[in-house]
Amino acid sequence: MLVAAAVCPCPPLLVPEVAAGAAPELEPVRAACADAIGALAAARPDRLVVVGPAEGAGSEVYPEGAPGGFQGFGVDVRVRLGQYKDAGAVADLRLPYGLAVGAWLLERAGWTGPVDGLGVGDALPPETCAALGRDLTSGAVRTALLVLGDASACRTLKAPGYLDERAAPFDAAVGRALGAADGTALAALDTGLARELQVSGRAPWQVLAGAAEGAALTGTPRYEDAPYGVGYVVASWAA
Repeated sequence: MLVAAAVCPCPPLLVPEVAAGAAPELEPVRAACADAIGALAAARPDRLVVVGPAEGAGSEVYPEGAPGGFQGFGVDVRVRLGQYKDAGAVADLRLPYGLAVGAWLLERAGWTGPVDGLGVGDALPPETCAALGRDLTSGAVRTALLVLGDASACRTLKAPGYLDERAAPFDAAVGRALGAADGTALAALDTGLARELQVSGRAPWQVLAGAAEGAALTGTPRYEDAPYGVGYVVASWAA
């Protein structure tokens, strides 16, 4: 049973140590993410699943306690998914950057409840993503999702994917769908276009769409902009 969701972008730049001198510029995004996670916590879920982009063609489950970090960006910032302390049990798993950002956001918010993660690959088709979402919320357990992913990376000439005139309309449609908790619109996102626009959130958002089927949630938009030419959307879904 899905009772709430928070949708956040997942650039490592959200971590101030990674952003360095640019850290103040992203404070509005961090604040919106904190508000979304606060609203999620207010629903008092019994279980939280962090869903985010991952490499590979399939999906990967990350149990509570899985480690991650941002050493690849030249900073010694380490995170762990939740409070579980038996590092030996998860030593062979390492969170992909999207889920590591989610873990960092949860640590920043002081989350102490049960949590696990699901990484979804960019190649997963919409129907597979929807089925994964339905599986996450098929029982009676009150479940919430923290869904990570960026919109297009092609909004400006200096964007990672250069300027693509299709990016702004695509991002606007995503913003409307996430802000209105419109799972039907998310399920209909064009997979090929999303890949061309370097959208990391397409598969996680479609997992959310599947999880929310029949849940009658309403959406609250919290942030939408494209700093550094990459689309970031923050939204809350609640009963």
